[in-house]
Amino acid sequence: MTEKSTYDAASLPDLLPIYYKKLFPYGLYYRWLNYGGVPKSYFTNREFSFTLKDDVYIRYQSFSDQQEMEKEIQKRCPYKIDIGAVFSHKPKDHKTVKAAAFQAQEKELVFDIDMTDYDDVRTCCSGADICEKCWPLMQIAVKILDRALEEDFGFEHRLWVYSGRRGVHCWVCDETARKLSQNGRTAVAEYLSLVKGGENQNKKISLDTSTLHPFISHSLEIVKARFDEYAVKKQDFLGDEEKQKKVLSLITDEKLRSLLEANFQKEFHADVSKTAWDVMKQFLEDNKNKSKGGKYVLEEIMLQYCYPRLDVNVSKGVNHLLKSPFCVHPKTGRVCVPIDPKKIDEFDPMAVPTISEILEELNSVEKEDSNKKTKEFNKTSLKECTQVFERFVKKLEETWKGKGKMIEQSDMTMEF
Repeated sequence: MTEKSTYDAASLPDLLPIYYKKLFPYGLYYRWLNYGGVPKSYFTNREFSFTLKDDVYIRYQSFSDQQEMEKEIQKRCPYKIDIGAVFSHKPKDHKTVKAAAFQAQEKELVFDIDMTDYDDVRTCCSGADICEKCWPLMQIAVKILDRALEEDFGFEHRLWVYSGRRGVHCWVCDETARKLSQNGRTAVAEYLSLVKGGENQNKKISLDTSTLHPFISHSLEIVKARFDEYAVKKQDFLGDEEKQKKVLSLITDEKLRSLLEANFQKEFHADVSKTAWDVMKQFLEDNKNKSKGGKYVLEEIMLQYCYPRLDVNVSKGVNHLLKSPFCVHPKTGRVCVPIDPKKIDEFDPMAVPTISEILEELNSVEKEDSNKKTKEFNKTSLKECTQVFERFVKKLEETWKGKGKMIEQSDMTMEF
């Protein structure tokens, strides 16, 4: 993972008009959010919000069709676009409708995982910073949640997007997911949430001492396969006395903790984290049935350090807005690109193209290539990410065809 960007935030006002004119994939984007055009009001009643330069925020934007959306985005050049719910009336007309009648009716089930929420368990970075030592947390989160959404809930259409800076978003777009009530969304979010308690709570995961739910067992398989590489090697999570005390504090049985601490008093020489972790695993395995709450202590520690930390409030509300794919993050200049969850291990956030890089690529290609049939984003490093998005949209469209919901969209087909 290498930081290769030379992006200058001051240049964004000059770059965005070109990006929105030449590179934003409006056709695909509209095909996604139009959901086959049934009902016809699905797109027109969708809320968009824009954050403009100097943090000017405009809510309740809505558009009658793709052309109006393109025109408005190119006119405003938003620093950020958020997508909201499909309302009972056009959001832009909300002031003419009685407040009680203006209701959010449907929206994708969404998830937001932000690296900032892991600050108590990562040692390399904090806040908005990420690096190769902590990014595996996002890989683990995508693997755990994507498996559960697909296998436990049967959701087929999951769009994963890199946020452009420090996290990932997921849009679950199945019809059943879009129609979920607030209670339904809350139930799914709670099912997927294991990390409980705020900053002041030390131990954030407590497992049932009898049997593990299959969802937890599946999640543990994913964590265990990556734990040594991530926590032991990259984070050195038991590398000194202070780190060891932090991990030991997660063992609630005082007698068990004291005995293990005594084992830790031996001086570890080379590979401190690895040696300490081997000692810890062996000790807790040997004593798992000898103390109250000791059966799954190891598992609780691994999950506390690696399990996805969801902002459940984002998932619960039907009318919660979430940053749109293909925005440009104003701080990093990186595009919020779709990710193939099956290839998350290969995805490098630092290699995501910045707006300045793709516009330079486009500029150099345009001088040599005059092929008007090739979409401009396919002449840049955005091509692969846009192909991920196109595969997702085409799979969605297959379900509309099956239900007789597909409308003629030949004028919006992509050419590679």
